[in-house]
Amino acid sequence: MKTPDIFGYSFSAIKLRKLRAGLTMLGVIIGIAAIVALLSITQGLQASITDQLNQGLSANSLIIMPGGDTSGQEGLSINVGSGADSSGFNLYLSDTAEIENLSPDIDSALAIIQRSGYVASGNINRRVTIYGVDFATYAQVYSTFSAVTGTIPTNPQENTIILGSRIADPGRNGTQIITIGDNMNVLWLNATTRPPMNETYAAQVSGVLGTVGGFGIGGPSDTGVYIPLSTAESFFGTDTCDMIIVTLTNSDKATVDSVTNLIQEHFAGQVAVISPDALQSVLESIFSTIQLFLGGIAAISLLVAGVGIMNIMIVSLIERTREIGILKALGMKNRTVLAIFLGESVIIGLMGALIGIIGGWVLANVTATVLASGIFGGGNFALTPVLTPTVFLGALGFGVGVSVIFALYPAWRASKLKPVDALRYA
Repeated sequence: MKTPDIFGYSFSAIKLRKLRAGLTMLGVIIGIAAIVALLSITQGLQASITDQLNQGLSANSLIIMPGGDTSGQEGLSINVGSGADSSGFNLYLSDTAEIENLSPDIDSALAIIQRSGYVASGNINRRVTIYGVDFATYAQVYSTFSAVTGTIPTNPQENTIILGSRIADPGRNGTQIITIGDNMNVLWLNATTRPPMNETYAAQVSGVLGTVGGFGIGGPSDTGVYIPLSTAESFFGTDTCDMIIVTLTNSDKATVDSVTNLIQEHFAGQVAVISPDALQSVLESIFSTIQLFLGGIAAISLLVAGVGIMNIMIVSLIERTREIGILKALGMKNRTVLAIFLGESVIIGLMGALIGIIGGWVLANVTATVLASGIFGGGNFALTPVLTPTVFLGALGFGVGVSVIFALYPAWRASKLKPVDALRYA
C-alpha cells in the first residue's frame, strides 16, 4: 500500500471508533496545552521583565551594591534595602565623588537610599518603599522617572515628595485621590532606637509618576515614593546608601569591563558591580531553568497520555484481530500492518498536539488577562504570552513522538499476528 492509502485506512479506522479515539486524543491535548500555556506565560514574563529592565537602565550603566565580586554570573546576588552585606561593608554617599574621579569614562554616579515605610494623608495609610535620590540625576538614569501630573523639580525643596502611580491612584482606574500640592506624612520605623519609634515628617506632593509596571533594580516603582537625597540622609539618620548607579560615557564592552575592574579594585572586591547585560544573562539563565522545570512537569501528563495510547491500541488490536487476519490472508505484508497502526498514532498525536497548542495559547492569554486584572492582588502587570516557533514545533513534535513511541509495541504485535491464528480468533 502507498503512504496515502495507509493514512487513509488509518483515518477510517479512527472514524469508526470516534469515542475511543477522542478519549485517547484528550490525554495528548491536555499534556500539550499544559506545556504550551506554561512556556508561553514564562517566556512572556521574561520578555516583559527584560523590556522593563531595558527601559529602566541603559546599556552604559553599572549598579554597585555591597557584596562580593560578581564578575561571574554564579556570584550575582541582589540584596537591596540593607545598605551593607553580611560582612558589614557599607557604601557611603561620599563614595559617589570618589567613583566619578576613577575614570574619564564615568559620566556620573547616583546614590540611592531605600527604606520601607508608610505615607499617610486623610484616610490613606499605605505601606510604601521610600527612595532618597537626586531628582535630576535619577531622571537622567531612569527614563520612567517622569511625571504625568505635576513636575519633578531639579532643585527640590526639602519637603518635596514624588509619588508612584498606585499611591495616587490605588484603584488603577485613572482617578487620583491625591493631587498636586497635597500634604502627606511620611513615616519610617527607626529600629536603631530603644524602644523603636516612628519618625515622621510632613511632605508636599510635587509630582505623580506614570505607570511603570514593576521590575527595575533601584528604579521607579508604582508603589514607591521619592524624596530628595539630603532629606533622606537626615530623615533616616544615615550617610550610607543601598546602591550606587554609575553611568558611563559609552556602552562598549571594553569600557564596561575597564570601569568594573577599577571599581572592584577601589573597593577591594567588597562590592558587587552589575551591568545590565550581565543581569539580563542571569535572568535568561533563570528563566531557562524555570521553563525546563515547568515543561518537565507538564510533560509528565503527556507521558501518562502515552500509556493510555498504548492501552487503547492494545485493546484495539484485540478487537481487530480477525480484521488483521483477513488483511494478511489477502496478502498484506507485516510492515503494512505495522504502518497502519503507527499511522493511527500519528494522526491521533498530530490532531491532539494541534488542538492542544491552540488550547494552551488560549489558556495562556486568559491567565495573563486574569493576572493583569488584579483579581489575585497582582494588578496592573502587563504580561503578553509569547508562543515562539521553537515551542510550537517542539510541542507538535513531542505530541506526535509520544504517540508513536507508545504505539510501537501494539503495532509490532499486530504485525506479527499469524493469519491462521487471527482468523480463528472469536
